[in-house]
Amino acid sequence: MQTEAKKLSNYATCKVAIIQYAPVFLNLEQSVSKACDLVAQASAQGAKIIAFPETWLPGYPVWLDMAPNAGLWDHPPAQALYQVLADNSLTIPSEHLDRLLHIAEQTGAYVVMGAHERRGGTLYNTTIYIGTDGVTYKVHRKLVPTYTERLIWGRGDGSTLSVLDTEYGAIGGLICWEHWMPLARAAMHAKGETIHIAQWPAAKELHHLASRHYAFEGQCFVLAAGCVLSRGDVLDGFHSLGLESEALELLEAIPGDEEDLLQPGGSAIIAPNGHYLAGPAYDEACILYAVLQPEHITRGHLVLDTDGHYARPDLFHLEVNDQPQLSVTFKSQRG
Repeated sequence: MQTEAKKLSNYATCKVAIIQYAPVFLNLEQSVSKACDLVAQASAQGAKIIAFPETWLPGYPVWLDMAPNAGLWDHPPAQALYQVLADNSLTIPSEHLDRLLHIAEQTGAYVVMGAHERRGGTLYNTTIYIGTDGVTYKVHRKLVPTYTERLIWGRGDGSTLSVLDTEYGAIGGLICWEHWMPLARAAMHAKGETIHIAQWPAAKELHHLASRHYAFEGQCFVLAAGCVLSRGDVLDGFHSLGLESEALELLEAIPGDEEDLLQPGGSAIIAPNGHYLAGPAYDEACILYAVLQPEHITRGHLVLDTDGHYARPDLFHLEVNDQPQLSVTFKSQRG
């Protein structure tokens, strides 16, 4: 405990930012360009850690819950829209990831990006933690897609319960309803997060309860990142691709006017005691900022350390399988 306390006291104070802007919906190329501009803007204001919402590249699949017929079997518009999404999902490594690595190196800011990731024939809901050296990154893939999300995403595994070690401490995170997986929370607390990125499509009241609870339980700062997205943003983003596709039918079926918000934002920056340092900010495109002081974590550990003096390993023990789960292995590839 003394070594850990000394470590925490040596972490630097830092300014953080949450990007609460819409992407160029479904357009990966233009969304990456927009992300780089927003990172540069936040960095110019002194932000050293910059977080984006869930699957910001190239946008959360709002049609799953809002468009009639989105889940019909063999429905041609749903198939066509999935293809558009797959064609605009990030691959790792890729030129698009290289651009994010470059802007992080150029600005000296750590970037935490939510993305649709394409691996083989499957899409994943992925968080990418990007270092400042132009090379380093780590990923986390959502362990359980929630409800209708299972129509498009595969499941991650324990090998991606990642943190990125920085001069500001360990940056980690969970995606959306993973915050209601008690054992996933325990695993991340054991990794000693000082800054936790809670990615949401938009952060509503229930999501704030989970984010503030996580901050106190983990005695860490939480950046609850949500997106502002209108029906008009969805349609404009699709049209920016210049496609003639029946996929548009599903997006146009989302009810409402163009100015109606499908995602209201709700981003907030939360201290280890559960109090707000910035936000919540609703219904507006903006960048939230706050300054994090690491001594607040040390002081909070006086009363609560769920991986230390407030644990009972003699009674409760969690074992995490952190090996990649592969369906096929080849003997020739073994070391």
